Amino acid sequence: MPTTTAARRSPFGSRLLGPRDQSPRGLRIRIQLLLTFLLIITNVIGVVLVFAISIWVIPSPPPTDAMVVALAIAVPVYVAVAVAVGTAWGTTTSLGALRWATDPTVDPDRTQRERALRVPFWLTTMQLVLWTTGTVLFTVLSVVLQPSRALGTGLTVGITTVIVAGVAYLLTEFALRPVAARALSDVRVTGRLRGAGVGPRQAIFWWLGTGAPTVGLLITAILALTPRNDATLNQLAVVTIVVCGVVLVFGFLLTDLNARSVVAPIISVRDAMRAVERGDLDTDVVVYDGTELGQLQSGFNDMVSGLQEREQIRDLFGRHVGQEVAAAAAALGAGEIELGGETRTCSVLFVDLVGSTTYATEHGPTQVVAVLNRFFGVVVDEVDRHHGLVNKFIGDAVLAIFGAPVEHADHASAALEAARAMAARLAVEVPEVGAGIGVATGQVVAGNVGHEQRYEYTVIGDAVNSAARLTDLAKDVPGCVLAAWDSVEAARADGSPEAEHWVEHGETTLRGRTTTTRLAVPRL
Repeated sequence: MPTTTAARRSPFGSRLLGPRDQSPRGLRIRIQLLLTFLLIITNVIGVVLVFAISIWVIPSPPPTDAMVVALAIAVPVYVAVAVAVGTAWGTTTSLGALRWATDPTVDPDRTQRERALRVPFWLTTMQLVLWTTGTVLFTVLSVVLQPSRALGTGLTVGITTVIVAGVAYLLTEFALRPVAARALSDVRVTGRLRGAGVGPRQAIFWWLGTGAPTVGLLITAILALTPRNDATLNQLAVVTIVVCGVVLVFGFLLTDLNARSVVAPIISVRDAMRAVERGDLDTDVVVYDGTELGQLQSGFNDMVSGLQEREQIRDLFGRHVGQEVAAAAAALGAGEIELGGETRTCSVLFVDLVGSTTYATEHGPTQVVAVLNRFFGVVVDEVDRHHGLVNKFIGDAVLAIFGAPVEHADHASAALEAARAMAARLAVEVPEVGAGIGVATGQVVAGNVGHEQRYEYTVIGDAVNSAARLTDLAKDVPGCVLAAWDSVEAARADGSPEAEHWVEHGETTLRGRTTTTRLAVPRL
């Protein structure tokens, strides 16, 4: 979704084009009004240019009475006919190609999409045909009634024809951005350009704002030098002033329009990139341009889709191996991960259910799974809350590590506190079964074990074995929590108040060991 207030208000680069989720009826009305208004304005500008150039720019003799009468009749008639033909032609062409775009129930095929993207070209062709017809008509009229004005009339209307056609294309393409967005919504904009690219568009704007008026000035100078032309210095001065005014005014307006058409897609990508930098991957850019700018918009959406997929994989990976392990693996990269590990002093917490086999035989699979999920939920929550790592699930048992792979200065204190909190919550939240919890502290080897094609992060060492043995013994002591006294001493050495919550509970020789281990239980 768009990421900023401006993007939400004008996803197509202008508020005139409406919001992204506007209704089909609203879109249809908006497009009809915009196209009608913009094309009328374009033709009005063309008529004004014809009038200005023919009166003040092209040095021609004044029209005769016959010419004035002919123009008084021909101009209104042709304008009326051109408006009627243009309206019927333009409406039939555009509505037929755009009908699907205003109906959300229609899934357009490739042909319909291509037709919609060609509407600006068709409407521009219509303008070009109508103005070219007018150029021929009024030039022939001048040849018949006043030949001395024929060249000036043909040049005047001809130059205006180019300007009107170019402006019509650019404004129509602007008005139809919402439709282009729908046409390109499910199509990746690749190397094939749809419409005028950035380079041709720059050339069009240069011709409209500078080239055409300069050509008019050049032709005026040539006509002024002809032997039969009696252009005065004042007339040439007026011509120069008018042409310079056209260049300054229309050149500025067209340059501004050009800048907006190029910058709008770039701004949409920039704003979306800022949202991604803030961590918002649920963003995309409306692709409404079929040129290189559309490739930029489409490429950004592809990039965000890749980031979303990568983030999803990393989240799933983190849920399997732990976020710390996933972050460490991502930081290294697949080619830099090595098998083996490093020796660390860690605290290990082992928790195992009591009587789970009996419970499973007396209850259905659904009930057993529900109990296990509540049990694992408490264990994972407390381990995470105390900044440990749930290393693996072993049937109905859990192995958690404090101090690897991320350093933890108070790992013994964190493990002991997690064991007490875990036991208290399990007694209340999972009363159906009991659980033994064992904690031990010592040196372990922490690292990647397995094959380079398939491995896992784990810890191996005496502390792990001791925690597992203590878990079995904890099932027979009050509270079902048992820790090695070494863990309490380590917590006390770190200055943690957690050591005060534990008391000695004799000693025993753990299975597989030859020396005794002093034990501790939570203080009642």
